[in-house]
Amino acid sequence: MLKTRIITAIVLLIGLLSIVFLASTKVWAMLTLVVVLLGVAEWSNLIRLKNTSKYLSLVIALITGLFVIFMNSTPLAPYQSQVLLALLGGASFFWLAIAPLWLITRKTCVNGLVMGALGLLLILSTWVGLVGLHAISPLLLIGVMATVSIADSAAYFAGKRFGRHKLAPEISPGKTWEGVLGALVVVTVYGAALCYYAKYNLWLIVCMWLLVVLSIMGDLFESLLKRQAGLKDSGQLLPGHGGVLDRIDGFIPTLPITLFCIYLPLFNGFSVHG
Repeated sequence: MLKTRIITAIVLLIGLLSIVFLASTKVWAMLTLVVVLLGVAEWSNLIRLKNTSKYLSLVIALITGLFVIFMNSTPLAPYQSQVLLALLGGASFFWLAIAPLWLITRKTCVNGLVMGALGLLLILSTWVGLVGLHAISPLLLIGVMATVSIADSAAYFAGKRFGRHKLAPEISPGKTWEGVLGALVVVTVYGAALCYYAKYNLWLIVCMWLLVVLSIMGDLFESLLKRQAGLKDSGQLLPGHGGVLDRIDGFIPTLPITLFCIYLPLFNGFSVHG
C-alpha cells in the first residue's frame, strides 16, 4: 500500500510540475477544470445525490468554469473580479465560520440541495485558487501546495511512528495529535530554510502554520463526509490515494483562502486569457 502510494505521488508530482511551469494560465485553467468535474462527481456520490442532480451539478460546474475562462471575451469581462471574489469569499467564510462547528458537532447539513450547492462552491473556489495563484506566479502556487503536501506526508509518517493520542477518533481514527505536531515541526523547518536561503520574512512560518491547520481541517471534513456516506475513499481513480477529493482535500480550504487574502486587499483580479 505504501509503495503504491509513493509511486502514485511521484507520478502526480512530475506531471504537476511539468504542467504548472509549461502551461499558460488559460491552458492550466482548462486542464484543472477537468479535475474540478471529477471532484464534483465524487462529492455528489459522497452526499448521495440522485443521478439527475449529479449530472446537473456537473453541468453547472462546467458552465461556470467555461464562463470564468472565457469571460474576458464577453461584455461581462468587467465583472470577472466580482464573480471570483464572491466564490473565494463564500468558501473562506465556510471554512472559517461553519466548518469548525460542523467538525465539533460531527454533523453536516442533511439537505441534499444545500450540500450540492456547497460542493460546487468549495470545489469551484479551489479551482479559482489553482488558477489565480498560478496567474500570479507558478512558484507561489507550488509553494502553497508543497507546504500542504509536506505537512500531509509528515503527519502520516509521524502518526504511524509516534501516534498515541487520537485527534478526532469519531471522524478519522487514524489521525493523531502526534501527527499534527510532526507536520508543524517539519513545516517549520521547511519554512525556516526558505526564510534563510530566500531571505523571506519570518512571518512566512506563521502563515505556513495556518496552512497546516486549514489543510487538516479540510482532511477532517472530507473524512466526516466519507464516514456519513459509509465510504472508505471518495473514489478509486488514484492507486494508493483513493479518489480526487482524497488527494486534494487539504487544498480545498488552503488555496481559496490564500488567494482571497491576496486578492481582497491587493490584487485587482486575474485573467485566464493569457
